[in-house]
Amino acid sequence: MRFAEPTNFLILLAVLLLGVFVFLALSRKKKLMQRFGDLPLIMKNAPYISLARQRSKAMLVLAGLVLVAIALARLQFGTHLELLKRQGIDIVVALDVSNSMLVRDMKPNRLAKAKQEIRGVIDRLKGDRIGLVVFAGEAFIQCPLTLDYSTAGFLLEAVDNSSVSVQGTSLTAAISMASRAFAKQEKKHKVLLLLTDGEDHEGGAEEMADQARGQGIKIYTVGIGNPAGEPIPILDRDGQQVGFKKDQNGEVIVSRLDETTLQKVSLATGGKYYHATAGEIELDRIFDDISKMEKKELEGALVTRYDDRFQWPLMLAIFLIVGEFFVSERKKRTASESDA
Repeated sequence: MRFAEPTNFLILLAVLLLGVFVFLALSRKKKLMQRFGDLPLIMKNAPYISLARQRSKAMLVLAGLVLVAIALARLQFGTHLELLKRQGIDIVVALDVSNSMLVRDMKPNRLAKAKQEIRGVIDRLKGDRIGLVVFAGEAFIQCPLTLDYSTAGFLLEAVDNSSVSVQGTSLTAAISMASRAFAKQEKKHKVLLLLTDGEDHEGGAEEMADQARGQGIKIYTVGIGNPAGEPIPILDRDGQQVGFKKDQNGEVIVSRLDETTLQKVSLATGGKYYHATAGEIELDRIFDDISKMEKKELEGALVTRYDDRFQWPLMLAIFLIVGEFFVSERKKRTASESDA
């Protein structure tokens, strides 16, 4: 036996206060009657008044309200197995973890902002599978497609700029690895969400996007950063900035958001490009588009369901409360009283 909504038991506090009030009122009524003389004599001269019946009526109402609280707490006992079916699409998120994602043109930095965006994606999911690919100069699957959103979130938190040993930014590697994460036999229900500053050091991203489109993948790109750019910080083991990255000529390297490349990649597959914002408006727009896509039935799972039994205390509560109206406050006349 269990209760699905135990917080509704707080109603019992109100019932308790009502009970205290009612019985204090009856007690006060009894004391006031005693002021006029001997109570048994008064009751004998007022034969149609019954304090016992008034208490009984109050008890019926209070018992009914207690049963209402039990019903609202959703009394459950007994279980059955139910096949839970889900409909949705497959979403693979590709996260850029290259050193340029440490630039602080988005607070606290681009990588932290991108991870925040992905958490926003996970929070919006309802029945869709999600996978995670991390990339820099190369890419690998951090989390295969799953319906376990808590696990996906845990694996996301473990990601940082040291997750990929080969530095640089290869959008080609990211799209290629993300394509492998999808089921190859399907030609639809696939979305790749690419979060990066768009600085593609390898080239070939548009050609790889064309191949992805042939596999039924729609790519949405989210640009993280500022087109004006900022220097790439160098951090020590404690995460403290100790300088900026420089090129071979000793010039400070400025990393800029490449929106043009990201627009071309997304348009090649029929997707869209969005610039990351503080309010994550872009995620709302992406999910508006995704909601219009055809859904597929994902693998079902057997779950244990508890049987609701709140109907029983509710029916008894109604019986008691309605029955209270048919209980008179006055005791019945005796034969002698009728003759008098």
